[in-house]
Amino acid sequence: MKFVKLESRGGNYLVVASNIAWLRTAENGQTNVGMVGGQPLLVTGSIEEVAQKVLDGIAAAA
Repeated sequence: MKFVKLESRGGNYLVVASNIAWLRTAENGQTNVGMVGGQPLLVTGSIEEVAQKVLDGIAAAA
């Protein structure tokens, strides 16, 4: 499993990259991260920033 660190205003998450289903813009410069089989996470950063973190995390774990 490849974990990706995503920051949130309420705390940080370590998310299994393969469990990320979708990204959606939220308010105040935040992004909703849809999880397979679960509730979305609200994290800081734009869709592009979050997507880059996910891609970088996958590449670093390879």
